[in-house]
Amino acid sequence: MSEKTGSRARITPEEALAYHMEPRPGKYDIVASTPMTTQRDLSLAYSPGVAVPVQAIADRPETAYDYTTKGNMVAVISNGTAILGMGNLGALASKPVMEGKAVLFKRFADVNAIDLELDTEDTDEFINAVRLMGPTFGGINLEDIKAPECFIIEQRLKELMDIPVFHDDQHGTAVICAAGLLNALELSGKRIEDVKIVLNGAGAAGIACLELLKSMGARHDNCIMADTKGVIYQGRTEGMNQWKSAHAIVTDARTLEDAMKGADVFLGVSAKGAVTQDMVASMADNPVIFAMANPDPEITPEDAHAVRPDAIVATGRSDYPNQVNNVLGFPYLFRGALDIHARAINDEMKIACAEALAKLAREDVPDEVAIAYGRKLQFGRDYIIPTPFDPRLIHVVPPAVARAGMDTGVARRPIIDMDGYVQSLKNRMDPTAAILQGIHARARQTQARMIFAEGDDPRVLRAAVAWQRGGMGQALVVGREADVKDKLETVGLGDAVRELTVVNAANSRYLDAYHEFLYARLQRKGVDREDAHKLANRDRHVFAALMLAHGHGDGLVTGATRKNAHVLSQLRNVFDLRPQDGAVGITAVLHKGRIVLIGDTLVHEWPEAEDLADIAIRGAAVARGLGLEPRVAFLSFSNFGYPVSERAIKMAEAPKVLDRRRVDFEYEGEMTVDVALNMDSASRYPFSRLTGPANVLVVPARHSASISVKLMQEMAGATVIGPILTGVPQPIQICSTTSTVNDILNMAAISAGGLGAGR
Repeated sequence: MSEKTGSRARITPEEALAYHMEPRPGKYDIVASTPMTTQRDLSLAYSPGVAVPVQAIADRPETAYDYTTKGNMVAVISNGTAILGMGNLGALASKPVMEGKAVLFKRFADVNAIDLELDTEDTDEFINAVRLMGPTFGGINLEDIKAPECFIIEQRLKELMDIPVFHDDQHGTAVICAAGLLNALELSGKRIEDVKIVLNGAGAAGIACLELLKSMGARHDNCIMADTKGVIYQGRTEGMNQWKSAHAIVTDARTLEDAMKGADVFLGVSAKGAVTQDMVASMADNPVIFAMANPDPEITPEDAHAVRPDAIVATGRSDYPNQVNNVLGFPYLFRGALDIHARAINDEMKIACAEALAKLAREDVPDEVAIAYGRKLQFGRDYIIPTPFDPRLIHVVPPAVARAGMDTGVARRPIIDMDGYVQSLKNRMDPTAAILQGIHARARQTQARMIFAEGDDPRVLRAAVAWQRGGMGQALVVGREADVKDKLETVGLGDAVRELTVVNAANSRYLDAYHEFLYARLQRKGVDREDAHKLANRDRHVFAALMLAHGHGDGLVTGATRKNAHVLSQLRNVFDLRPQDGAVGITAVLHKGRIVLIGDTLVHEWPEAEDLADIAIRGAAVARGLGLEPRVAFLSFSNFGYPVSERAIKMAEAPKVLDRRRVDFEYEGEMTVDVALNMDSASRYPFSRLTGPANVLVVPARHSASISVKLMQEMAGATVIGPILTGVPQPIQICSTTSTVNDILNMAAISAGGLGAGR
């Protein structure tokens, strides 16, 4: 991806602040995992019941892993002396970063993490504070601590504590770098023992990278380290410390330019522009260049490839291939370490992590990953490191880490059944975030011109700005220029008006064509030419639909300001969106790691058996579009004919319709919702054709669908996406009046990804 495209996906200060403020300040909550509602619950959770595990732990300290969260709890700790690339801004300022790291632990490896910011720059104070918290946690993740203090702190804590202590700025980067380098060297036909490596940036990450590579076979005399003062050679005194001195070698090279001549590998953890095209040109055949400075690399892939087409290039950025991203490492390292109750994370575990990542990149990439990224990913020069959203990471990397920990004697509780452990890892991850990621990735690949019909609503305008600035495509906002500008200024996005394309019906050059199209469509429905003109001019939903019908946009999202039924009726003036036309509304409900699709939530008021079969087919198509294998249940208050009711007859007839249509997915009914979703309840009906819990629920009527969705949303806090309008001729999606900015953005992404379009 070009530099220009990458810069387009920018985040404004206002957006970043709003993200951290809404819906509540910060990025995570603490949620109880056990019942806490009755007097009995309180008696068990606290006094007197809690005294029993207290005594058990006092008698046998290792049982703390059985009766508390210690075994799945990591502390993310910083003093804010080296925040990102921003420098020493203090402990309090580091809190957003540490909260973010805690959320990543949970999202990618289901590790509970809590952030702790220590307000001290005194090394001994910091070490003592962390040491004293040892009983609370199963592991310590140090973050954003400046060098050389970070080396001292980590080493001392490793000596003092009997749980893993891991400074991710050092070792996380090193592990991912090593994984990518293993594959890059294989593609280049070279061995790590033989290659000449040049590293620029002698801070925490750089030193850790070189140390790990040396432990994997790189020869000391083949590795040259450089910093801002040049090459670190034996005898140099300026700007040196004990950690740099350990990597000093005998060499005549004094500058980075000298060192790069004939080098096989360049590793950069330094600064933008540190490497020139001349330096790259002087490298050996098939050079490997890891330009990992963020946000801008030492040299861009375009500039490197311009002079060396044979180069394999990786960066720290997500908008280029081969991203060196720490999130590929630390969640899975800790997952494996925690699950064996490890005393430490040692080099062997880090190497196992790197080798598992390297091996995974060589394997065939699942279809859902390819769909999410909009392109086929295959091991090669542009794919040497797995993508962060590869669902296999959770069950491939931790077992490798755990095995290495057991083999090297740091496991307190070795895993006996490794196959069972792998299966448990597959089962513990919440698939909902991956599905949303896939929706947005497909939309970003499409680069659609998205029509936002309601340009007078601040939520819609913020979503349109996010669409444009997030690199999703072009945002076309229907509204009046002055009104759009005023509303954007009110929400602190006044500068965005220049980036959006505002389309005003009053001065569109396509009005005549729109008028004639609408009149031809409605003239036999009691609408005269003047009425058609007024409808096109004055109703933004109709005008936006006319834009889409004429190819003046690629997708449409609307409905944030008016009820669904009204919006749908207006859109029908332009498109065939009736039940008999094949239109169906499917709503995705995401809750506690489970996803169910409910239909019809929008179009069919009271569907009959044939309609219910149509809804099932549309729901199955949406499920597959989300990467799910559909299992359809036709819901009722009865199970397979009991109790008898004429209202349940159509739900029993619908599966017979699907029998006749010979569809290629599982379906069953009629059945109650517990039988559909709970396999214990379903076991009472061994003849059921469903092999697992249903994920597409077809309900008797639109009102029951609406009740079900809103009940889950209000009582359980479920995330609701939709209704997704499917079976329609163009990519149209209708939000609800309660939609947030993110909801509108999700619906726009669904529209762009084509999840609902097509008969």
